[in-house]
Amino acid sequence: MKTAIVGIGLIGGSFALALRDHGLSDEILGVDQNIDHARRALELGLVDRVTPLEEAIDQADLIVLAIPVGAIPMLSIRILNKIRADQVIMEMGSTKQELCEIISMHPRRGRLVATHPMWGTEYSGPEAALPGAFTGRTVVIAEPEASDPQARELVENIYRTIGMPIKYMEAEEHDTHTAYISHISHITSFALALTVLEKERETSHIFDLAGAGFESTVRLAKSSPDTWLPIFMQNKYNVLEVLREHIHQLQVFRRMLERDDTAGLRATMEKANSIRKILE
Repeated sequence: MKTAIVGIGLIGGSFALALRDHGLSDEILGVDQNIDHARRALELGLVDRVTPLEEAIDQADLIVLAIPVGAIPMLSIRILNKIRADQVIMEMGSTKQELCEIISMHPRRGRLVATHPMWGTEYSGPEAALPGAFTGRTVVIAEPEASDPQARELVENIYRTIGMPIKYMEAEEHDTHTAYISHISHITSFALALTVLEKERETSHIFDLAGAGFESTVRLAKSSPDTWLPIFMQNKYNVLEVLREHIHQLQVFRRMLERDDTAGLRATMEKANSIRKILE
């Protein structure tokens, strides 16, 4: 099988390594608008060749889209217009509803499999690619019934081979859940970083005192705006709903602190501790 990966950054590069490590592709073609990324991906051995998109569409059996979600819907249409009946498109974006709505009536819709590997880091670019990154992580396949059985089976076999449990969801359900477990975490981290940066203007020693707790909480603020701005905008209404609840919880904490309500604060924190049961 010949695979073309469009977008050779953190996700696309790590997926290329997974394909190579498990012998799942005879040749990996790289496509990237960023010339430096394409050159570096070749130097790092993430891909065998760098090609223009049109050449990749013409040659590949599997076309993987690992680009910012804002570009995925229109590029999907463009590729669906050109592919043969035996080719498969697999996209790896963090939002699904807008994409699935846009491509829903395309006559070749069944050749695209919408997926979301639930893994990432705050880093970007080819250098951020990691071997074994996806092993043990869940992948969501959205609207599985909309993909042709043969296309879906190909993608499912790849994910199972690289060690990823599969969950199936409708696009709307996926976007609601990811707003809670992923997108709000990034907004919170961006906001906390801005809060501390504002204070740092007055107190130059604040970062000298920062410990592991602060670093882990604010880690996601290093994430690329090019990646996260389109995610927030595509999932805007779900993110706004989660933000309303998050702000409400912050206001509850603030009111209890203002009233010296130690019993209320303890009860609230103990309730929050129950998240352990989910995470562990």
